[in-house]
Amino acid sequence: MPGQRQRPSGPGEQLEPLVADAVAQAGFELEQVHVQQAGRKQVVKVIVDRDGGIGLDEVAVASRAVSQALDARDDMLSGAYTLEVTSPGLDRPLTKPRHWRRAHLRKVAVRQSEEKFEARVGTADDDGVELLVDGSLRRVGYAEIEHAVIEVEFKEPPAAEIAKLAHEEGSR
Repeated sequence: MPGQRQRPSGPGEQLEPLVADAVAQAGFELEQVHVQQAGRKQVVKVIVDRDGGIGLDEVAVASRAVSQALDARDDMLSGAYTLEVTSPGLDRPLTKPRHWRRAHLRKVAVRQSEEKFEARVGTADDDGVELLVDGSLRRVGYAEIEHAVIEVEFKEPPAAEIAKLAHEEGSR
């Protein structure tokens, strides 16, 4: 799918199975592992998420799980490292079906080849998503989306939009 991240290479790719297992055992999903050199240390940045989002307490749980896994396999990193575990930011592109499912009822900015628009996210499955665009429902396949991100809203979504999406979901 366009906009999907490349597979990491180098130390992050080598660590990914170990980190993914530790994160999964802690009840989260691994979004990304990135390793970079910072002076004499390496910085291991791990991004985790789960349905319903992730808060500071959950980040701490994931951090402990990853730290224990890395410490048990200190042969995988050469020397000292700093571990940073975080959740994805709001500016993370929506690139996977699970990202769209987690964005249910959120407002998003979408770019397709010839069009840019804002929409509210409805039902998402493995192939595409139902979007409410200017009051009309539109089914969009992920392959048609070049880029999409969640838009920050400072007030409750309009009840009419939520009702229209709920009605569509109820009729399935």
